[in-house]
Amino acid sequence: MTRASPPQLGEDSHDLHSLQRDYPRGTYVEPHVHAWAQVLYAIEGVMWVEVENEALVVPPLRAVWLPPGTTHSIKMMSVVRMRNLYLHPEAVTSLSKRGEVVEVSPLLRQLIVVTAEEGMQRSREYLDAVHRLVVLELAAAKHSTLRIALPFGPDRRLDSVCRAVIDDPSLDMNIEYYAEQAGASVRTLARLFKQELGMGFAEWRRQVQLAIATSRLAEGQSVSTIARSLGYLPSSFSDMFRRELGVTPAAYQPSTAPANES
Repeated sequence: MTRASPPQLGEDSHDLHSLQRDYPRGTYVEPHVHAWAQVLYAIEGVMWVEVENEALVVPPLRAVWLPPGTTHSIKMMSVVRMRNLYLHPEAVTSLSKRGEVVEVSPLLRQLIVVTAEEGMQRSREYLDAVHRLVVLELAAAKHSTLRIALPFGPDRRLDSVCRAVIDDPSLDMNIEYYAEQAGASVRTLARLFKQELGMGFAEWRRQVQLAIATSRLAEGQSVSTIARSLGYLPSSFSDMFRRELGVTPAAYQPSTAPANES
């Protein structure tokens, strides 16, 4: 796994900083924190972002809002072309105090991309206007429900099982298999899921499957390929996807992708 250093903010009088950086698949940015708020966005590729005790999967139609002082790490699930904004803490007091995945409107996308790619060439008046618009767009943005709870307790058995499921969330592996691998009884493992993650094993794995599936759809993989990799028949997978997210898998596919079954 390639490791990358967290970005450092420059020192100037602006209330808005920006960053553009490209990463190869598999790059890992270790846990770090910024004193400023951050809009973490990729114009291409999918990011796995861990914020406190949650994992957020972020395809190109979404960004991560990170309040000031939020510890986070990033893994690139594909080649990623990252474009970030950093906002002064005093300017974001009206926004969420929690890390969130937000839907990126066409206007917000353009503001992020132009500022990240050309920001330092723009006037102070322009950057001040962008700053105000970004805050307004973030306040109005819809939040994604795709959040994966992560273990926080001292029992490493649950953590090892969760990491194994994230690596391979197929239905082919049941809770009995994971319990044996972790050296725990099924009853103990089921109790740990309820106690730390607030849900049963099957429900938690389904959240992981949906997150992984949306990332693969955003990369242009077909519904049938994704379904079978997760242990589903395509029709059963599409039914589950629609039931959980309220839309068909096609809603997460890039508009330029070939038509696939939904």
